[in-house]
Amino acid sequence: MLQIQIFIFIVGYIFISIEEKIQINKTAIALIIGVTTWICCLGFIDYKELNIALSHHLSSISEIVFFLLGAMVIVELIDAHEGFEIISRKIKTNNLISFGCTIGTITFFMSAILDNLTASIVMVTLLLKILSNKKVLFFMSSLVIIASNAGGAWSPIGDVTTTMLWIGGQISSLGVIKSVFLSSFISFLIPTVWIIFKLKKDNVIIENQLEKPLVTSSTERNLMLISGISVFLLIPLFKNLTNLPPYIGMLLGLGIIWVISEILHHQKDLESRRQFSASEALSRIDSSSILFFVGILLSVSALETSHVLIMASQIIDNQVNSFIMVASILGLLSSIFDNVPLVAATIGMYDLTKFPMDHNFWKLIAYCAGTGGSILIIGSAAGVAVMGMVKIDFLWYLKNISLPTLIGYFLGILMFILIN
Repeated sequence: MLQIQIFIFIVGYIFISIEEKIQINKTAIALIIGVTTWICCLGFIDYKELNIALSHHLSSISEIVFFLLGAMVIVELIDAHEGFEIISRKIKTNNLISFGCTIGTITFFMSAILDNLTASIVMVTLLLKILSNKKVLFFMSSLVIIASNAGGAWSPIGDVTTTMLWIGGQISSLGVIKSVFLSSFISFLIPTVWIIFKLKKDNVIIENQLEKPLVTSSTERNLMLISGISVFLLIPLFKNLTNLPPYIGMLLGLGIIWVISEILHHQKDLESRRQFSASEALSRIDSSSILFFVGILLSVSALETSHVLIMASQIIDNQVNSFIMVASILGLLSSIFDNVPLVAATIGMYDLTKFPMDHNFWKLIAYCAGTGGSILIIGSAAGVAVMGMVKIDFLWYLKNISLPTLIGYFLGILMFILIN
């Protein structure tokens, strides 16, 4: 059954990658492989143990889904009140170099302050409102994936795996920032330069969408934008103060933003209020992308339950003596598998007596697990979310983005070796 499970997973990923050719929605395929890989677990795990494991993983998946759902609704509410117009009007330009650098830099630092998933959702929402050229939209959305993952890798709150290492005592805040920042910046810079000059070489022109007349007041726009960004910024503080999962803070923030939006329009008639309501925002979010996310995470958690990921980590550890090679290979694997179970398995394999806090091994793991997911579009939560929002094809990303991202990934490792 183990071989069948792996076979289903690989074939399912192939079908997802050729979605455009077979004309079958990737969400349907993801849900099928998510469920069937768990069915395969019945071949070597007791029914009761399987239900316990499934409940455990479903809890983790639900946390991510609720976080994603809350973030998407808040972004939609800000957008409904035209809050992003303040930013989009400032970054609108026909200069390709200026536009790409601005989008990439904002995303890189925003993901370090918020987290890579939230930053990518916010920035892609902006791009969807600004860009009408599909080719530019695909390349700039890919740039957002790369920048958000790179920005999250050097911050203790920017990526879930870096947060895991930080909470587990493997790294300190200052230690990971000092050692990983330059490597992350290199991994972001190389593909960014390539994307910009690729578009310039093809003589692609940025065609901003025509500006629509604003229907909200400046007070409404500013209040919703400031409130939304404040919620995102305060979620890490909420987590540190309460020790509750981030999705609880996100749901609290959503409730607050919801109340603010209701108060802003309480004097208007029902029809006028509806376009600014959270219920209307819920109807506009892409539920298909959320279900795709669920299917992918279910399949990966099934492989973790059947110990496929742990066995892969052990094989690597037995065959490779260099911790630099171990971390590098883990980063490459994170472009295919979810980096959370990979890092969790790594933490379980190596204790703090072998590699104490702020050892270069743990800091390199933070870099590789965070940035390696950008090599393939399905390798990170940010990539999966953007894939659903913009409808980027897996093979398009593989053909146009993966190689420069891979080069940036290895140059970042080289930078890490040089400075550490």
